[in-house]
Amino acid sequence: MSDQFPDFHNAKVAIVGDIMLDRFFHGDATRISPEAPVPVVHVRKVEDLPGGAANVAVNIASLGANAVLCGLVGQDDDAGKLSKSLASIGVDCGFHHSETGTIVKSRIVSSRQQLLRMDFETKYAEKEWQFTLPLVEEKINEAQVLLLSDYNKGTLADPQALIALAKKNNIPVLIDPKGSDFRKYKGADCLTPNFSELQEIVGEVTSEADLEIKAQNLMRELELGALLVTRSEKGMSLFRPDRTELHLPAITKEVSDVTGAGDTVIATLAAALAAGAEMESAVMFANIAASVVVGKPGTSAISGPELELEYHKHHQNRGFMSTEQLLLMVKLAKSRGEKIVFTNGCFDILHAGHVVYLQQARALGDRLIVAINSDESVKKLKGEGRPINTVDRRLAVLAGLEMVDWVTPFEGDTPEELLQKIKPDVLVKGGDYSEDQVVGKEIVDAYGGEVKVMSLVDNCSTTDIVNKIRS
Repeated sequence: MSDQFPDFHNAKVAIVGDIMLDRFFHGDATRISPEAPVPVVHVRKVEDLPGGAANVAVNIASLGANAVLCGLVGQDDDAGKLSKSLASIGVDCGFHHSETGTIVKSRIVSSRQQLLRMDFETKYAEKEWQFTLPLVEEKINEAQVLLLSDYNKGTLADPQALIALAKKNNIPVLIDPKGSDFRKYKGADCLTPNFSELQEIVGEVTSEADLEIKAQNLMRELELGALLVTRSEKGMSLFRPDRTELHLPAITKEVSDVTGAGDTVIATLAAALAAGAEMESAVMFANIAASVVVGKPGTSAISGPELELEYHKHHQNRGFMSTEQLLLMVKLAKSRGEKIVFTNGCFDILHAGHVVYLQQARALGDRLIVAINSDESVKKLKGEGRPINTVDRRLAVLAGLEMVDWVTPFEGDTPEELLQKIKPDVLVKGGDYSEDQVVGKEIVDAYGGEVKVMSLVDNCSTTDIVNKIRS
């Protein structure tokens, strides 16, 4: 798996699903109606935006990828507005115009809060979905991913026909599912239900272990390649048959509006996969994208530059990491077979001995983690007057070293809790220790890791340097 940000411009995703128009009435609600106890909204702006599967296409195009959208719309002005809006951002549309009207969801919004939603929709006739099949066959050429966006409005009455088409063209099919029967999605490469939707299918989930069991059972039953469960404030969990789950914690943001967030998740996942990213990386990008769009009002999309900026802000490949960020990056590194080396210490005043030691440690694997003691811990270990440099300064110096991949602080006298979470392949310590004296050896031995003791450079000691300066 590459650490590089995806080149979305070379990616093409074909989308099939329920196409809608999201209409927003924006205005001020400053008084109560004399006719009934309801607010009166003085509408100042009406905004029409692509919704449903069309919003998925917008998200893909906004990232810079090529989007092809197929589905059912009405023979009305709303269909024309959708076509014009989508064409303006480069979405290639293949629409069948039904006698049933275009689905419209109208929302009345005041001070960025929804007051009311009105749905104008009639489910498409049972056989109308068949008209989309030749459109998809025509448009699917050169696509790397087929994405099905199901809102249970009739466009995806028979997903099996489209899954078969994807398999015929040797491309993965991702599905945002709806309804109480997921058997119609059998054979898909990935389903992306939210937690509530999943519980409708598998029953109440009582624990993380229960979630893992039920997810694996569902994947076996439906012959799925993967199951990505979006879990709101708990982030996302990726399950694959007979593989350890990957959990990505939610990135904390002020939530403005969750409208369309699920569309953003599957759109980013599909675009990243189409651009050549592996599944773990694609899920990470989807998680970041979701954190951005929930901070925006209404039906929103994220641009490629926005996603790249947020990626580097929260998931940089090197440097300082919180424990939460570090655990994610370690999981991604391990998934691609990289060897993780871990060391720890105070690193109060960096000297030549430290540099040589860290170079030797880095040579033992593909990634080097340096965990440093908190200020309180250093004081307890080294006495009054220490540390000379505060934890933020020590982190900054170590993060600037070429041989150090990730640096993180820890509380307490030892990093044992961190070791239990990270499970590095190699634990390294320097100094006058034997392997049996290394703190954390029992933890590392228990899961089959290695413990290495490195020799120190003579006449290099932070304590000696401090004493010499003070004398």
